[in-house]
Amino acid sequence: MIRKIKIAAYMLFAIVAVMLVVWLMKSIRQTDITIAADNRINVTPNQLTSIKAIGEWEFLAIANEELVDTVRKGLFSDDHLVRIYYGTVRLGINMHQVEPGWLKTSGDSIEVTLPPIILLDRDFIDEARTKSFFESGQWSHKDREALFRKAYRKMLQHCLKPENILSAQQNGEAQFRQMMKALGYEHVSVKFKSS
Repeated sequence: MIRKIKIAAYMLFAIVAVMLVVWLMKSIRQTDITIAADNRINVTPNQLTSIKAIGEWEFLAIANEELVDTVRKGLFSDDHLVRIYYGTVRLGINMHQVEPGWLKTSGDSIEVTLPPIILLDRDFIDEARTKSFFESGQWSHKDREALFRKAYRKMLQHCLKPENILSAQQNGEAQFRQMMKALGYEHVSVKFKSS
């Protein structure tokens, strides 16, 4: 009798095990695996800090040379001083001047508002490359300094033209668009504050 009970228990255990295996197999077949993408992209505080830490960002460098002269009238003859000044005017933005809310995101879109294009370096004349083209008479350091300031003003006048500012903005827009697309944004709008 005990033997019949043991056999019945084993059979009951076997039936339960088979039913459990069948149920598991059926459950596995009905299970679907789905992959969903979260299309929201968020610029992290670390990324913001990294972008702002760039500091000054150059978008356009304009190599320039100016021929500047001065004449001092004399009793018997005139004195002439003619010099050639070389410089590179660099236009761009200072990322430390971005205002709060300069990045606005919405799904896969981002709007970037940058500070205005500025002259990044006020010491753009390379004095080591300055050449005296023609010099007659005696000229003081003060005279040479006045000629330097004249060359400085002329370079600024020639380089800070609206078309150069626009070119710097276009270069900046292209660089920021590329960077934001690399971060995963599909639609990027870049604008500059007016100065």
